Amino acid sequence: METTGNIRDAIAAERRELADLLDTLTPAQWDAPSLCAGWRVREVAAHMSQGFRYSLPRTLLELLKARGSLHRMTDRLARADAATASTGQLAAYLRDNAHHPWKPPVGGLTAALGHDVIHGLDITVALGLDRRVPEDRVRALLGAVDARSLKFFGADLTGVQLRADDLDWSYGTGTPVTGAAQDLLLVAYGRKLPPGHLHGEPGARFVTA
Repeated sequence: METTGNIRDAIAAERRELADLLDTLTPAQWDAPSLCAGWRVREVAAHMSQGFRYSLPRTLLELLKARGSLHRMTDRLARADAATASTGQLAAYLRDNAHHPWKPPVGGLTAALGHDVIHGLDITVALGLDRRVPEDRVRALLGAVDARSLKFFGADLTGVQLRADDLDWSYGTGTPVTGAAQDLLLVAYGRKLPPGHLHGEPGARFVTA
């Protein structure tokens, strides 16, 4: 995935595919915990569309209300939106904004793709759904993993080498932790996974209790 156009197409496809998946979820699945600590599936889905629906002035106002804490702001907005929007609306926000040019403050288009892919995995992995993110999208995000991104997402890989068992990719030095590339991507984004996804002794520290 080398061109801006390719990444934009991947973002649009990811949003449409996730919207279609959200439309299939049961009420119990919408209220199930996600991989994002403290958020159910519905809060994750609500958060994914915040960049589309809040103007810059509104975002700055919300950030001011949160006393400058981006985490506090996003958490409050996700909970408020999840409480007021229907599940159909939450799915439609993604589908209708498949080509929205929103990007995170840092990281550009690749970071925008990462935002969608990782939050999609926060939902599907937590629910035990066997959705495989297309390889070109996973490779684009794996290629952006570096010391700076690990620090940003709070992923401590000290003494660990992440090694994919479904494509040719590894990162770090130390005792191998193996698994599917998209599962290792979650580790690199600071997530803890359900048991059974990772292999290797150090993997226990990346697994939910």
